[in-house]
Amino acid sequence: MRTIATAFMSACLFFALPAQAKIEKSSFGETPDHRKVNLYTLTNTHGLVARISTYGGSVVGLEVPDRNGKMADIVRGFDSVSGYLVPGNSNIGALMGRYANRIKGAQFTLEGKTYHLAVNSEGNTIHGGLTGFDKRIWSAAAHDGASPSLVLTYISPDGEENYPGTLKVTVTYTLTAENSLSIDYRATTDRPTVLNLTNHSYFNLKGHAGGDVLQQRLQIFADTITHRDPDGTANGKLVSVKGTDFDFTKPTPIGTHIDDSDPQIANPHGYDHFFLIKGKAGTLRLGARVEEPTSGRVLEMLTTQPGVQLYTANAAIQFPGKGGVQYLPHTAFCLETQHSNNSPNIPDFPSTELKPGEQFHEVTVFRFTTLK
Repeated sequence: MRTIATAFMSACLFFALPAQAKIEKSSFGETPDHRKVNLYTLTNTHGLVARISTYGGSVVGLEVPDRNGKMADIVRGFDSVSGYLVPGNSNIGALMGRYANRIKGAQFTLEGKTYHLAVNSEGNTIHGGLTGFDKRIWSAAAHDGASPSLVLTYISPDGEENYPGTLKVTVTYTLTAENSLSIDYRATTDRPTVLNLTNHSYFNLKGHAGGDVLQQRLQIFADTITHRDPDGTANGKLVSVKGTDFDFTKPTPIGTHIDDSDPQIANPHGYDHFFLIKGKAGTLRLGARVEEPTSGRVLEMLTTQPGVQLYTANAAIQFPGKGGVQYLPHTAFCLETQHSNNSPNIPDFPSTELKPGEQFHEVTVFRFTTLK
């Protein structure tokens, strides 16, 4: 009896112990030209797990608990790098640059010179061009500890995708002991250039296989959005959200107005809009909060960036993801912290120019808690 009791007490003690914080490296496959891609798995002391690929710096997996402690992977992704090589898939969970989002007409003028970019979205350029940062292999350095981190580095040469300047970018992912995934962006250049960096994770707080996100309650701490032309580009107008389909100033199910006839939402059949976050840009402040009522999971997004692009996975296609799960429209949402799209062509918008001697530095934090 003593042996059984001792074993039972030992088992209880084992399950009560916190998880071991760590970071592990494994193979994630290779590209068609035989470049190896690695996957880093970060675990914190509470058992949260983040999986990050060196291909595109993609967040491949993110496991967080529900109100009962049950873990689920809450981001879209693929089981190996081959999934990201399928056309249209590379941006899922990835780092976007040199200029995230759209630049109208695929061109901008900087210091008197006009730069012509690749056209890859309705006459515009989007997400850095034909081979943006989401399709590059990043150098990686792992750092162990109570809050394990992964430092990714990419040097974008002068003229890459027709952007000026050699750009050195460093992005640090940290899975903190406080149950947050922190993303720290830094960059320098040797010539004036434009820069807009973000992460393009697709979240579903029920789990990536959990179906639509239409009942998940979203609050965005923003009073205005940028008005968009039919091609998705900002035209310089700021519009109040009050009393519109874009009013998320109070917690509101994502699907409340997603089928409305407002041309601003009917054309993309959902949200693909930039919200200007209240408070001073450059300071870390609460930008959005999402609650999933069934699981009780809560995501809070904090950022130093001027705003956030809300995207509700509107594309009318389905494709297989991790474990063969079929990803359907409106089964995820994105909170892409950034400057407004098309800012290089709108002088009244905050500048996205980076000059030699300056350092680009922005931080976004995704913090996870649960409802009681």
